[in-house]
Parts: sequence; structure tokens; C-alpha cells
Amino acid sequence: MEKQLRKEKIWTKDFVLICFANFFIFLGFQMTLPTIPLFVEDLGGNDQLIGFVVGIFTFSALLLRPYAGKSLETKGRGFVYLIGLAIFVLSVGSFGFLTSITFLFVMRVVQGAGWGFSTTASGTIASDLIPASRRGEGMGYYGLSGNLALAIGPSLGLILTGIISFKQFFLICAGLGLVALLLSSRITYKKVEPKQKETKVKLDLYEKNALKPSMLMFFITVTFGGIAAFLPLYTAEKHISGIQMYFLLYALALMATRTFAGQIYDRKGHQAVFIPGTLLILAGMILLSWLPNSMILFLAAVLYGLGFGMVQPALQAWAIEKVPMHRRGMANATFYSFFDLGVGLGAMVFGQISHLLGYSSIYITSAVSIFISMLLYFYFLYKGRVSVAQQGS
Repeated sequence: MEKQLRKEKIWTKDFVLICFANFFIFLGFQMTLPTIPLFVEDLGGNDQLIGFVVGIFTFSALLLRPYAGKSLETKGRGFVYLIGLAIFVLSVGSFGFLTSITFLFVMRVVQGAGWGFSTTASGTIASDLIPASRRGEGMGYYGLSGNLALAIGPSLGLILTGIISFKQFFLICAGLGLVALLLSSRITYKKVEPKQKETKVKLDLYEKNALKPSMLMFFITVTFGGIAAFLPLYTAEKHISGIQMYFLLYALALMATRTFAGQIYDRKGHQAVFIPGTLLILAGMILLSWLPNSMILFLAAVLYGLGFGMVQPALQAWAIEKVPMHRRGMANATFYSFFDLGVGLGAMVFGQISHLLGYSSIYITSAVSIFISMLLYFYFLYKGRVSVAQQGS
């Protein structure tokens, strides 16, 4: 068995290309993550508008992911991926020429469409290229490309917006997306034969086998909406320095867990990584709600990075584990739809919460969301064991 695992190669030419393409598109995206709130402020917006501008992006991606998942099965992986990257490049490049929040809101909707198409496609393409016996490990390596971008992107974005104009900054971000587009054009995409056409036309919006891990992911990514949209403003209000270091430490911790969490999933299953991972995220949220100084900020970053790095690839691998190849696109669409819904809803709701109760309440609410995810996970385990027992009797 060990020899067979060694023979099944992960690092093929196409897998390397999809990882590099993923790195560059994520770098362009991650650089905008902490800077969009600053751009909204520069245009005259408040916390509530920041929440809506951040959140509408993910809702746009959410609405289009089911169509993207279906298109991956009917129009092909490459078509969906290249179209998504092109839309992303054009929308981000346009930000630098905008002078009103209304137009920014519209272009964020367009950006979300490109992001929904490209990320649904790239995760599916990566899963096509990874041997089934090493899927958890391979998805962990693929995720590292996005994590490396996360290690560099937010800090680089904050530094650049301090020394160049927003126009120049957004054109650089669009240029990184263009590099991803050029790399992706060199990939040899697998052709997927769909099942025989059904006589009845049905509305296909999700993959049922991916629902459980996707629901768990929703309650976890709610926390990310609070971090991406409001943590830079929260630390500024508290006069705590080191927000760039927060994103760097978070990403490094995330990358560290990617090297082993996927292998643990392959050998022992999701329970071996989900439970410790969510406990670490919960601790990180509690620390952020307290946040007395920079050292606690950095500790929260490490805890959140370690936890998210364990949980996210395990849940994504779980989402496609029992799905046939022709349904992987829809499984990834389902997973990322719940991911987007969590981030978007979190950003919008936290915009209202911070306006009424202050920034620290965002992270108390986030801790509650993680606790709900843990309770839901134990409920799924219980139902699964009851189902197995009933089948055996």
C-alpha cells in the first residue's frame, strides 16, 4: 500500500501550473482584502458601507457558483476558469478609476462574478489532477499556493497603499490576475463526460453529498468577514500596531498546518483535524475580543491560522470525497457557496454590530459562530452513527 501511494504522483506539470495560477490570482485578491475598507473610507464611507461593499462581493460570487459548477460539467474546466479570471482582471483594474461608492459597489458585484467562476473552477481542476488516495494531502498542497499569497498579500497591500495611489495599486492587482490568466492558458484540462441527459429538467443548485462540510464551513467563515473588513480599523481604534504582522503570522501558521493536516485527514478522517482546529479558532476569536496589546494580536493570528489551516482543506476534501468526477464541479460550487455566504453575511452583519456595539462585539459573536459549528459537527457524527447502526440491524 505504501509503495502504491508513492507511485501516485501529485506534482505533475499541470498541478504545478494550477498552483502558480492560484497563487497569482489570490495575491491580487489578498492585496485588496484589507485595503478595500480603506478605499471606501477614502471615498467617504462609514462602517456600515464598508460591510456592504465587502459583503456584496461574496454574495455575487455565491449566486453564480451553482451556474459555474454546472458549466464545469457542460462547457469544460478551462472555459469557466479563463472566463472567471478575465472578469476578475477587468473589474479589479477598474477600481482605480472609480470616484464614487455606488460605482465601486457595482464593480464589486462584477468582481464577485469573476471570483465565483475562477475559484470554483480552480478547486475542481486541482481535485481532477490529484490521485484519489492522496486527495487530502494534495488539496493541502494546492491550498498552500493561496496561503502563500495570503502571507504576502495583505501586508504588501497595506504597504503599497501607503506609498502609491489607489489607481496604481489596483492596476498592479489586476496585473497579477493577468499573470494567472496566462499561466492557466498552458494547462491541459481533463475532459469530463457528463451522465446521460435526464428526461426531466431539474434545477441543479447544489451537490447534496457536499452539504454537511459546507454548512460547517459557513459558520467558520463568518469569522473571516469580521477579520477582513474590520480588524485593521479595530486595531487603529485601539492604537495597537502590527496589523501587517497579524496577516503575515496568520498565513505562516496556515501554511505550516497545510503540510501535515491533509495527511492526517487521509489517514484518520475529518474528526482528527476538525475538533482541534475549531478549538484553536475559538481561542483566537476570544483573544481578539479582548485585545489588550500587539502580543495578544499576534497570538490570535497564530491560533486562527493553525485552526483554519487544519479545518478548511479537510472540509473541502470531505465535500468531494464521495462525489463522482462529473459532479466535482457542483460539489466545489456548493462548498465555496457556503464559504462565500459566511464571509459576506459576516461582513454585512458585523458592519451593523460594530456600528451599534463596537468592534470587540464582532469577535464575541464570531466565537459563538464557531461554537455553533462545533455543535453541528457533533450532531452530524451522532446522526451518522445512528444511520450506520440502523443499517447494520
